[in-house]
Amino acid sequence: MAFTPCSPAPQRRAAKRFEIIAAAVLQHRRALGTLADMATPEARSGLRRLATQVAEAVWEIPPTAKPGMRVPARIYATPELLTQMDDGVFDQVTNVAMLPGIVNYACCMPDGHWGYGFPIGGLAAMDPDSGVISPGGIGFDINCGMRLVRTNLTFEDIRDRLHDLVDALYKRVPAGVGARGLLRLNDDEFRAVALQGAHWCVEHGYGWPEDLERTEEGGMIRGADPDRVSPRALERGRQQVGTLGSGNHYLEIQVVKPENVFDRHAAEVMGLSIPNQVVIMFHCGSRGFGHQIASDYIQTFLPLMQRKFGIELPDRDLACAPFASAEGQAYFAAMQCALNMSFANRQVILHRIREVFSDILQRDARALGMEMVYDVSHNTAKLEEHEVHGRRRRLLVHRKGATRAFAPGMPDIPAAFRKIGQPVIIGGSMESGSYLLHGVASGQHAFFTTAHGSGRTMSRHQAKKLFRGKQLEHDLAQRGIYVRSVSYAGLAEEAGAAYKSIDAVVAATAKAGLSQPVVRFVPVGNVKG
Repeated sequence: MAFTPCSPAPQRRAAKRFEIIAAAVLQHRRALGTLADMATPEARSGLRRLATQVAEAVWEIPPTAKPGMRVPARIYATPELLTQMDDGVFDQVTNVAMLPGIVNYACCMPDGHWGYGFPIGGLAAMDPDSGVISPGGIGFDINCGMRLVRTNLTFEDIRDRLHDLVDALYKRVPAGVGARGLLRLNDDEFRAVALQGAHWCVEHGYGWPEDLERTEEGGMIRGADPDRVSPRALERGRQQVGTLGSGNHYLEIQVVKPENVFDRHAAEVMGLSIPNQVVIMFHCGSRGFGHQIASDYIQTFLPLMQRKFGIELPDRDLACAPFASAEGQAYFAAMQCALNMSFANRQVILHRIREVFSDILQRDARALGMEMVYDVSHNTAKLEEHEVHGRRRRLLVHRKGATRAFAPGMPDIPAAFRKIGQPVIIGGSMESGSYLLHGVASGQHAFFTTAHGSGRTMSRHQAKKLFRGKQLEHDLAQRGIYVRSVSYAGLAEEAGAAYKSIDAVVAATAKAGLSQPVVRFVPVGNVKG
């Protein structure tokens, strides 16, 4: 079937109602003032000064800060992290507060920095009947996420084979811009991947059945429809299953030092109980597939926002459509294909990791205890139930560079973790280390969401001007971290100094009641895209 971004109109009446509401709101906004006036550097700086602390590590900008804001904007940060955030964060999070149907707050996590549409670290929950869906609130790398794998090995067990392991991983998991996977799929097979996600991989021998239980959404989200995806996106995705990508994507061998275990009980529940235990963590998403889907639908939404839906926003990067409209539903179905492709991508990479460890160490992967801890998603929009002002509501939760962090007892958590809360993986830079945390009940005020990384403090261009990849490689080796990278320029972009302190970000999530740390991991080997 041909690519059809707009299905016939089962939701036409809902979209028409939305047009009427949006037109009335637009008239009200025009009476309040010109939105473009708020896009100047002076106005952005002023927004920072309007942020008031309302709780520990929680700051709020009132809806009176900008014409058109429907709800307050909230930023989760310590005072130190708040000062490190660029002015674009304050501008973007208050723009998000203007989106139709937004509920409670527009939020930004402690690792927040300027992004496309939403800030990286952005969160917004929408009423699915009156609200919108925005690719800028999900990101181009749809379902960019983290996967953590335990072993029963200690660092002493692999010390002499570390270089061999990293070199073999570098060969078996293609990395870099445009990298093609070792898995060759035809068109029908890739469409099946887009529908079935990690389930397709396990059924075809690229994983263990129990991997699915430890993956968000069980490794497959229902509602995906490849007919809502362009041929160009399908072609790009078909060649990239099992690839790491570039930028901040990485595959890392890490160690759990005894002094870095903060919650011993939770660590044991998650399979981390051996001093100096070896784990593997990797970060990647839907690659060019997700990027093309986002690009296609942004171009679909832009000409329709004012003409059809009566939506005016100060930033074109917030291109959106009513979730209930035919266009909104088409994007949602296409976006879910990218979610599934990303689950499959990480599943195939895990399979390759197990192969490498088994080949190098001459032991079966099961004998090595290479079980998944968990797989979390960052760039998503999902329908979830949350309590709002005392009643349960179904909401469309956008998380862009932000991680779901469900609390103990919530039904969507695997049974093994239900008493302690959902595992949360927050990755740092290749120099600083990463964290495993768990969700907490107090996270309800942020729709059970937390940070996803340490967050950049400078652009990639600036980092390449300040750092030299070859020198960085040498310095890391001196500190006991062996790195293989596709390019020295890419390595320089990811220098630790280009990021906030991962320790400060994790401390802020704890202070704000978003998540609690369990273990800190120390890197010893890294494959960088």
